[in-house]
Amino acid sequence: MSRYIIAIDQSTSATKAILFDEQCHVVGRVNVEHKQYYPAPGWVEHDAEEIYANAVEAVRRLMETMQVEADATYSLAITNQRETVVVWEAETSKPIAHAVVWQCQRGAEICRELKEQGHEPTFLKKSGLLIDPYFSASGVKWLLDHVEGAREAAEAGRLRMGTMDAWLIWKLTGGAVHATDYTNASRTLLFNIHTLDWDDELLGLFTVPRSMLPEAKPCDAVFGRTTIEGLFPEGIEIAGVLGDSHGALAGQMCFEAGMGKATYGTGSSVMVNIGEQAVAAPAGLVTSVGFAAQGKVFYAFEGNIHCTGATLRWLTDQLQLIGSPAETEALATSIEGNGGVYLVPAFAGLGAPWWNSEAKAIICGMTLGTTKAHVVRAALEAIPYQIKDLVDLMTGQAGVVLKELRVDGGPTKNRFLMQFQADMLHATINRSDIEEASAMGAVVMNGLARGLWASLDEVAALRTSDNRIEPTMPAEERERLYGGWVEAVKLVNKK
Repeated sequence: MSRYIIAIDQSTSATKAILFDEQCHVVGRVNVEHKQYYPAPGWVEHDAEEIYANAVEAVRRLMETMQVEADATYSLAITNQRETVVVWEAETSKPIAHAVVWQCQRGAEICRELKEQGHEPTFLKKSGLLIDPYFSASGVKWLLDHVEGAREAAEAGRLRMGTMDAWLIWKLTGGAVHATDYTNASRTLLFNIHTLDWDDELLGLFTVPRSMLPEAKPCDAVFGRTTIEGLFPEGIEIAGVLGDSHGALAGQMCFEAGMGKATYGTGSSVMVNIGEQAVAAPAGLVTSVGFAAQGKVFYAFEGNIHCTGATLRWLTDQLQLIGSPAETEALATSIEGNGGVYLVPAFAGLGAPWWNSEAKAIICGMTLGTTKAHVVRAALEAIPYQIKDLVDLMTGQAGVVLKELRVDGGPTKNRFLMQFQADMLHATINRSDIEEASAMGAVVMNGLARGLWASLDEVAALRTSDNRIEPTMPAEERERLYGGWVEAVKLVNKK
């Protein structure tokens, strides 16, 4: 008898249902998109009821298309877009309004007032987060203050709130379970990452009644049972829940302090496991619960880089120096070195550790001998430089050494880029071919919850990809090249 795990991956644009076997192989997947609502400038909303219906529909389609054994057993795991928040009536399970999406800026004034009142140190200390409408709390407060009757209903204990995982769990269990996991809770601005509980002071500052909040559990908990609207009449367990970026950290099996993951896309998301102590993050970065399993809680620093793959697309679409990003490797390796040319891709300002939103991109160090290949190489090299900026900041603050950076995304196929990344970090790069990394993390937590695997070590042994790139560059050369990058950044980092 085979055992399968269905992972619901509820993202900002769509909801996937992905079927995994016991060896963590993807057997099948279905994707159902949902509508984006922009009712006012800077506002972004989702219809939570549409998303729930899509989740059920995705699982239904998945099961219809799969050829599996008649006696197979199933369970359900969930990973989700973080910070997006829903408020609904407990009695009817009806949302009082559309969900407030993490991109929505309606809570900006609420956050500004809290900052001006001097509360940011309190939030940083307790939640690990900056006061920002990106996180859930200001969206909840806005709904309570602006939806007719919402504040009174909340004070009377008639409303519930939660991130998308909590909403799905509530609906899947017919309102029997109101729960979330520590990772999603840690992205709300209402959760104390040290006590692992909702914090009365933070709740008070955002005027959110505690009665609205779900129970917070470890990622590898069993959250309840569901028939998924009759698809499984006997019911299956919901086990393994975590936010999508945390899912990727666990799915990449970064289970030890000093292990990190970087996703190379339009920008780059970098998360480093800092161990079992919630250390304060460097300025502008955040500390979150990385994941919680096997009775332990691992924390993580997280930061994002604006332009990585976007820089290569700029070379292609705007400058038209190359026909596609795939050409960059051959051009970069056609010359001996960078010729002193640096490209600082501050197209959307400079992020960590420089923090200058007014900075503009530059190419510097050019001579009459500079060629197209030098400019393309400089654009590629800028990606590892930026990730080194961020990783050095994270590991230095946490007092850990980067053991390995596990990477995914299209640009990781570029061998020059990956070797230069290993050289700049002076650390091993482990290039992953893991499909659906976020869903994989939820599946890992599901298996741990149900005793499919006994330990994180046993799970780590399932990782099939071991495509390691080791650093080869001499320390003096690394320091010279990175020193040139720092000097180039100084040219644009003038406030």
